Amino acid sequence: MSSPASHVEQFERVLLRRGLGALEADRDCCADCGRTPLTGEQIHLYGGPPTPPHRQHRLVCELCRPARRDAPVASELVRHCEHGHAVRITARAA
Repeated sequence: MSSPASHVEQFERVLLRRGLGALEADRDCCADCGRTPLTGEQIHLYGGPPTPPHRQHRLVCELCRPARRDAPVASELVRHCEHGHAVRITARAA
């Protein structure tokens, strides 16, 4: 017979795996090495077949960029996940 503590631990593991899976599915990663670019890092977008269905360009990190001969379609800076979600102070109308 298993103890109630072991059921709680199993439940915690299930929740942890589910949460990590959701985070991993949402992240952008390098098409060459699979690494997630860090905040503040330069990323490069290349044309070609899209990897996920919603992507039009392949993302390549700064470390893998020198291995490619062709020029990127665009380069961007990785922003913090909360970029654009800040509370803004607005003037109150009289």
